[in-house]
Amino acid sequence: MPTVSLVLPTRDAGADFPEILGAILDQDLQGELEVIAIDSGSTDGTLDLLRARPVRLVEIPRSEFDHGATRNLGVQEARGAFVAFTVQDARPMDSHWLQRLVDCFADSRVAGAYSCQIPRADANPFILERLRNWAGAQLEPRRQEVAGEAELMSLAPLDRLRRVAFDNVSSCVRRSVALEIPFRRKRFAEDLDWGYRVVLAGYAIVFEPRSKVVHSHDRSTWYEFKRIYVDHQNLNDLLGITTVPTGRSVVTSTRAAVPALWRAVREDARLHPLERLVWRAKALPYAFSQNLAQFLGARSAEALRNRSRFYRMLDRVLRKGV
Repeated sequence: MPTVSLVLPTRDAGADFPEILGAILDQDLQGELEVIAIDSGSTDGTLDLLRARPVRLVEIPRSEFDHGATRNLGVQEARGAFVAFTVQDARPMDSHWLQRLVDCFADSRVAGAYSCQIPRADANPFILERLRNWAGAQLEPRRQEVAGEAELMSLAPLDRLRRVAFDNVSSCVRRSVALEIPFRRKRFAEDLDWGYRVVLAGYAIVFEPRSKVVHSHDRSTWYEFKRIYVDHQNLNDLLGITTVPTGRSVVTSTRAAVPALWRAVREDARLHPLERLVWRAKALPYAFSQNLAQFLGARSAEALRNRSRFYRMLDRVLRKGV
């Protein structure tokens, strides 16, 4: 029987995937590793690669892919006591990435563990600045647990997030707990939702920064706007978090964000002088879009609960293509 089953959702994984899959299969693990790839309609050669490697391939229609339900399928297929999750564009930093997650389960109360994410070498300066504050990009280990819902809700909103944060870009769960508390069907944030319910059920989550993957995305400002809108809608629904509560605070938060972005540009040694000018010019519209997305995301969560027609229309537009 394998010690760990690793579930890897794939679809048109791209040119970097052979190297990433090789790094996964070459892990130095104290026990047997079972890799389960769940492919949802690849047409670029990903399937040929998976069939040529020691991987158990499960194929599903593209229409059936769901971040929560597909990972539940992986848990059901798994034979290991622990089930790891990663994504097709996250590269393990070294051969000990997976073992360091598994080591977190020596304590029987630990239900899940997740890794530190390192930005890609070509990540733009704004992404570097944003990831600097993300719970999954810190350098200190952290154990996340609460005595109950009253304690969780007594915390400041962002402290609530730190207690329940979980990230399936690179994570591992105790299979018995994942069967008891499965992921819910969700297009986004199935991991955060799971972390919230698991911590309230009395289990602990561990952030293990010695387990590292290289992962980041350089996307358009429009895509980032839509993604942050969805993220903050989820954060408000789940934890009552509103980071930008009013239209006026969109302006004040933008003013505060621009100097930090300029500093990130100034400190990025990769940039040539002309590139620095370009990124400085992008700072104001980028900061405004990020803060407007946070405002609209949290506002839409409440408005949709109240069946606002306007926000239903806006939601359809902003969720498209995310």
